[in-house]
Amino acid sequence: RVTRTGWQEPLEPRPNPQPGRGGATRISCKDVPAETLYDVLHDTSYRKKWDSNMIETYDIGRLTVNADVGYYSWKCPSPLKNRDFVTLRSWLPLGNDYMIINYSVKHPKYPPRKDFVRAVSLQTGYLIKANGDGACVLYYLTQVDPRGGVPTPPQGSLPKWVVNRVSQFVAPKAMKKIYKAGLKYPEWKRRHDPEYKPWVYPEQNTLPSVSLAELSVQHADSLENIDEGLVCVRERVGLAWDGHGVHPDSSQSGPDRRVHPCSLG
Repeated sequence: RVTRTGWQEPLEPRPNPQPGRGGATRISCKDVPAETLYDVLHDTSYRKKWDSNMIETYDIGRLTVNADVGYYSWKCPSPLKNRDFVTLRSWLPLGNDYMIINYSVKHPKYPPRKDFVRAVSLQTGYLIKANGDGACVLYYLTQVDPRGGVPTPPQGSLPKWVVNRVSQFVAPKAMKKIYKAGLKYPEWKRRHDPEYKPWVYPEQNTLPSVSLAELSVQHADSLENIDEGLVCVRERVGLAWDGHGVHPDSSQSGPDRRVHPCSLG
């Protein structure tokens, strides 16, 4: 859970970070107050209005007044299978700023489904900082393991340059969607149960209670690694090669830390 002194891990500790794909980005949101963007990120009823990649999202249950467990699934571009998450989410107002953090958990009533690849959020967070009157800056940081993969000889998995290149476009696009959603949210909310904000008013929360004893951290290595089929990456992903079968970024080195192309919606 999140407390006023910082982040506290409520479940079993993770002594060593799990491998995953990480990324961070930010966007300045003119004419969108921090509290409005905070509402946008919480309001599951509004999300279907702006998140075109979302298939389904719902809250499973509450742990505390500022922590719950939820489900989210989204469409991935062909040839990848669609992904889903079960996450424990915590949130905290920090004066005029706001923080939302989540990571994947296992819930006995929500096991991996055959029609999705269960992805893993190792740690994902939003920080919304007020930036003068009626404006804010949104920071997004994530480390995920999307699981699965597309075999592409000779590597045997989706090359990291493909994921990196797609992520360069996906993350900024997703942040712009959130910003535009923030501009339209006040008018939408005025017409849709304007007083209902259980993330602000916990007495409105009617979700069933979830016990920590029911949950455990979702480790990526405990999930099946799905082979998503041999495809032509050049045709399906639509990324440019140099004409000789070698990508211009193939000489890059460094740890495999990237945002999955589906992970930002």
